[in-house]
Formats: sequence, C-alpha cells, structure tokens
Amino acid sequence: MQAVDQQVISQVDAWLREDQRCWLATVVATYGSSPRPIGSLLTCNTQGHLTGSLSGGCVEDDLLEKLTSGQLAQDHAQFFRYGETEEEAEALGLPCGGHLDIVIEPLEPTDEAKAHFAHLAETLDNRACVERTVHLGSRKFASRDVESHAELDYDHDARRLVQTYGPQYQLFIIGCGMVSTYVADMAGALGYDVTVCDPRVDVLEQFDVAGVRKIRDMPDDAVRAHANDPYSAIIALTHDPRIDDMGLMEALKTSAFYIGAMGSTRTSANRRLRLLDLELTDAEIDRLHAPIGLPIGSKTPPEIAIAILAEITAVRKLASTKEAEGAIAQVAAG
Repeated sequence: MQAVDQQVISQVDAWLREDQRCWLATVVATYGSSPRPIGSLLTCNTQGHLTGSLSGGCVEDDLLEKLTSGQLAQDHAQFFRYGETEEEAEALGLPCGGHLDIVIEPLEPTDEAKAHFAHLAETLDNRACVERTVHLGSRKFASRDVESHAELDYDHDARRLVQTYGPQYQLFIIGCGMVSTYVADMAGALGYDVTVCDPRVDVLEQFDVAGVRKIRDMPDDAVRAHANDPYSAIIALTHDPRIDDMGLMEALKTSAFYIGAMGSTRTSANRRLRLLDLELTDAEIDRLHAPIGLPIGSKTPPEIAIAILAEITAVRKLASTKEAEGAIAQVAAG
C-alpha cells in the first residue's frame, strides 16, 4: 500500500468520527498507461475536501464535481468509467487509448461504518493486512484480518469488490550519518515510511531529513518494536559494530524482507564471525546483504545510497529473494 492510500483510509476514519458524510473511490482497472496503479484510493467529503489520487490529476476535479453535485454515487456504490470515448479521454488528459474504471462508495457516519473504518485504520497503523469486501448493490461491507497481500478482485457482474489493504513499506535505518541522510531522502521519494534509530543523542539531533521518524533507543529494542514485519527493510549504516551488530542480531530474526549492512568485503566477513558468536544460525546470517547495495562502483554517499536502494528495490519487486539475487548477479556481471 502506498503512503497516500493509507492517508485516505485515515482521512475516511477521521471524517466518519466527526459525523461527516464522504465518498471512497477505488481504481479497479486501467487501460493504457496509468500514473496510479489498480487499487489506488481517493476520498472526498461534501465540502469538496479531497485526499488521495486516482490518476495523478486527470480526473479528480471532474469526479469531485460529479459527487458534490449529486451526479454520482448518492445512495449506493457505483461503477464508473473515465475515457469511454476518445474525445473524453483527450479532454481529461488520459493517455491515448486509455480509460480508467473506478468504484465509488457513499459513506454515511453510521456506527457500523465508523467501527469498520476504525478497524481498517488501526490495522494499518499496526503494520498488518486487512481484507475488505464491498457489495455495490446492497451497500454492505465487511473486513477480515489476513496474513498477506492479495491482488484486488473486482467482479463486475456480481458487483463485488474485494481488496486487501496492507501497511506502507518501511525503511528502518540503524545509525545517522551522511549515507543515512541520502538514503532517507531518496527512500522518502520512493514512497517508504522512513525511520532512523540511533542511541547517540547528539548525532540523532543533527539528523535533519523531512518526514523521517527519529528514535533514540538501542537498535535491538527498536527493531523488535518497530520493524518486525515483512513490509520492512532494515539497514545498518554506522560502521560501529557496537551499534550495527546489536541491531542486526535482532533484525536477522525478524520477518523483514531485506536486511543489509554497510562495510567492505573484509568488514562483512568479520561481522559474520561476530554474529556467529552471538549464536545466530548460518541460515539467519545468510539473509544479510553485506556488503550492502548493488556493486556499481559507488564511492560517494549519494552513489552508495543509490546502490542500496537499487538492491532493496530488486529484492522487494521480484517474487523471491533467490530471484532477486539472480537479477542482482546479472546486473553485477554487466
């Protein structure tokens, strides 16, 4: 789930708690190139305040006008297609031959709706997944907690939408420094929720990247409390084994999808021996990407940051770590 979509669920929850009526729109299909993926969300209230995006700006104003003027989704959830004709697609700025299918739900501040969206928002805040089912004809909805993400399923004939909401991907950085600064800044642009942990008060106070959560704690405790889930990547960047090893000792036992540590080949080999002494298993230590990042010959802090985020992206995007490592090996081989 992207950060903007989690904000949409939180906004719906807030409006319903304030007894405001609102709408929730979901992209259920796209044709042609699209700036936002299937499953993207948008909400607006009757005053015309809007959170989220369906198309990166192509249709939002038109949808807002149709909703607030009573043309769409007043009494029941409704399917709607943008770009039905070439003329409409061109007028809205949609790509050539492209159209956008959305489902719009009117939401009333009933006790049922309030409890429903409060549960969705709380589940996402706890970095867990929840499946939501909407029946367009009956205006009924339900949710259930699930272990993992599943693709959106929209059955047009049955008028049923099933969507899994999951937490925003997190990058958990152990240690403040120049590389950490570049990594945090670039990761924010890639849509990560970025957390930086460092037990050193003076160093943490000087770390200044907008939108980053800062935690002053021992890294093992912080990893256990904030990054033990499959939507987190954990990287150790201090060059200080007293800090890095403590965080890695805990990180390698978590379900994080990526764990990496900065250092040379020799430093990484010595780190492995230290981790073995800390009673981690070979299988746990084999999860560690060290030296961290794609081997692109990076030397400067921004180049190192690019290499780190490129490797994290490869591991995240491909189906398994083995496939990612194969792709990384191909890149390294040129």
